[in-house]
Amino acid sequence: MELKDRLKYARKKAELTQSELADRAGIKQASVSEIERGLSRTSAYLVKIATVCGVDPLWLAEGVGSPEAGERTQAQDEAQMSSADQVRSMLARIGKGLPEEARSKILAAVNDASSGQVTVMPTEAQALKVRPDEILIPQYDIRAAMGHGQVPADYNEAIRNLVVREDVLREKGVTYTSLSALAVITGWGQSMEGTINDKDPVIVDRGVNEFIGDGVYVMSWHGLLYIKRIQVMDADHFRLISDNKHYENQQARVEDVTIHAKVLLIWNARKV
Repeated sequence: MELKDRLKYARKKAELTQSELADRAGIKQASVSEIERGLSRTSAYLVKIATVCGVDPLWLAEGVGSPEAGERTQAQDEAQMSSADQVRSMLARIGKGLPEEARSKILAAVNDASSGQVTVMPTEAQALKVRPDEILIPQYDIRAAMGHGQVPADYNEAIRNLVVREDVLREKGVTYTSLSALAVITGWGQSMEGTINDKDPVIVDRGVNEFIGDGVYVMSWHGLLYIKRIQVMDADHFRLISDNKHYENQQARVEDVTIHAKVLLIWNARKV
């Protein structure tokens, strides 16, 4: 069941219209409508929406567990869940008082541990002070996650971790799969110059691991790592587009391309 279906179920269970739900959650009706139409795959307000509808926030956000908290016994749940899912279930039961940023960091750590990767650098991030209306976007360690030899030897992170007001992302129309999937990397090379210049900080969504429409992705092709604009050429091929007109576009078999993340926003810093 996708997020849009879970939200429809929760709203109808609470016998609320979209407008009524939006009013009680303190959000715009358009936000509810976008999720239910599948135009948005996440929202910063899912905990509020879940509370208004009387369903489990983790079930609504991640599809983990059941809509009604406590419907199954803890023993039944733990018997069928992995250790990662047990932590998610615990957060749903007793972690509702935690700040959203803290919940996101715990979920990110759980997701990375369950995949066998350490993909963020949390030490410095833990020292950052994040207000309720802000979110922490940690650095994504490309070398650790993707393997050596796939990025330039002189690759240096321009920004280690980023704290940003969530309103800024919403104003720019940025949507993402989950807060824990957001990460910041540093662009490299000249092939995307004009869109992503060398050393530009880039916010990516690590929750996108497949082609979901035309856009810019972090991807591997024949063992090398790229940031490219991807379009569908035909049923079997992608067109890999370099925004720098001095670079030729390329054709790649769909089966040879591994998508690691989708680029959401370039955090440009320009000298004046």
